[in-house]
Amino acid sequence: MKPLSLLLSVVALGLASTVSAGPAVIECWFVEDAGRGQLSKKPAALLLRQGPGSPPPRPDLEPELYLKVHDPAGALLAAFRQYPRDAPAPRCEMSHYIPLPASPDWVSGLTPEQRCPRALDGKWLMVSMSSPVLSLSSFLQPQSEPQLEPALITMATAVLTVITHTPAPRIRLGQDALLDLSFAYVPPTSKAAISLAPGPPPFGLEWRRQHLGKGHLLLAATPGLSGQVPAAREGAVAFAAWDDDEPWGPWTGNGSFWLPAVQPFQEGTYLATVHLPYLQGQVAMDLAVQKSPKVSLTPAPLVWAAPGEAPPELLCLVSHFYPSEGLEVEWELRGGPQGRFQKAEGQSWHSALSHHADGSVSLSAHLQLPPVTTEQHGARYACRVHHPSLPALGRRSEITLQVAGLSGPSLEDGVGLFLSAFLLLGLIKALGWAAAHLAASRDSTQKVTVLLPHLSLLVVSPPPTPHSRARPQAWWASQGLGIHTDLSNPATKNILHLLPWV
Repeated sequence: MKPLSLLLSVVALGLASTVSAGPAVIECWFVEDAGRGQLSKKPAALLLRQGPGSPPPRPDLEPELYLKVHDPAGALLAAFRQYPRDAPAPRCEMSHYIPLPASPDWVSGLTPEQRCPRALDGKWLMVSMSSPVLSLSSFLQPQSEPQLEPALITMATAVLTVITHTPAPRIRLGQDALLDLSFAYVPPTSKAAISLAPGPPPFGLEWRRQHLGKGHLLLAATPGLSGQVPAAREGAVAFAAWDDDEPWGPWTGNGSFWLPAVQPFQEGTYLATVHLPYLQGQVAMDLAVQKSPKVSLTPAPLVWAAPGEAPPELLCLVSHFYPSEGLEVEWELRGGPQGRFQKAEGQSWHSALSHHADGSVSLSAHLQLPPVTTEQHGARYACRVHHPSLPALGRRSEITLQVAGLSGPSLEDGVGLFLSAFLLLGLIKALGWAAAHLAASRDSTQKVTVLLPHLSLLVVSPPPTPHSRARPQAWWASQGLGIHTDLSNPATKNILHLLPWV
């Protein structure tokens, strides 16, 4: 059974790999300058992988634009291996490319000789792809002549590929942003690899932001090079390094970007550029800052109105959201005469935006309802808010309309009234007890000092015995006032001798 289980596992793994291998062919457009400011477009295709047999024929394509891609680093295949089936096909453009040295001064050390090596001779193609799932650019070095296979096709090698899996990040206001970036490089020819020092080459990494027509350099790094680079701005950090150190390649690297506590002014298009000698791969990411609104509706929880009168004005507070664009407020009525969902009637308006210190904004939406009828008893009014940061259904808050005279107090109302009465009665009793205690204390003090000569009754209890060690006690009673004293006190004995006994 073990060999059979192993065989089934291998078959299942192969099927899973086939399912998750992604698209085999990427359809592109080849774009070139047609003169006089015009561009011409021709269909092209990239064959990333093929099944058994020869490549499928494409008579609709020119042989130079039907490319079978050799990907030694595996970056393109890895990028599309987990491409979702329901995701739209990536937009792909292809154009000619001329290797040139990098323009920034801080990466001039990459090309000290200022001469393009012979290994970079020949034709070069730059491929750019973008989709909601990924964005990439790749430099292909095609062979000079198409292959004479059953389908005419041109072989091309992927030399430098730059990829991001966060092409359109949505960052919550105040949270950190992590923008993914990876790249792969293989020397274009074996002769070029031998002529270079073993190990991954030095490179330059650049992150820029473009927003509202302005560009800012946020971070520059040159791993493997010595020289001055511009200081990072806005607390930006990049993880710039090669992931392996193979002597002759291919090599994969990481240039992911971290930006702390993102604020509204930091949204825009982020350009990540990987500089290698005479090759510059770049991808773009559109970062948007968002914050979901809080929605509250007042008066709540119930709105009371008499038949023929207008209920109180409804106020829907939409607070602390960003951006201000794309906000929609709808008023809904559920129940009432129709007993179903419908648009609420009445006069509605919005307040002006209120700006907060963190960059978020707030506004209030108002609705003045028309006079109510008895059929509207129990109807629910809702304020529904739509915003780009919310799901498609938006966010809502609702209240219930009660028409006076159509329903008695609820159980909750009765419990609330009982508790209120109980607490009020307890408070009154406590105040009365405190007042009585204060008055009694004042009266007892006066009667001890003033009424003592008028005492007419002395009761001794328990009666003292010759062998009793207990101190005799006495209680005087006069005019309804009980006063306790100690018979062993000499002063008390003198007073008792002067009193008449009964």
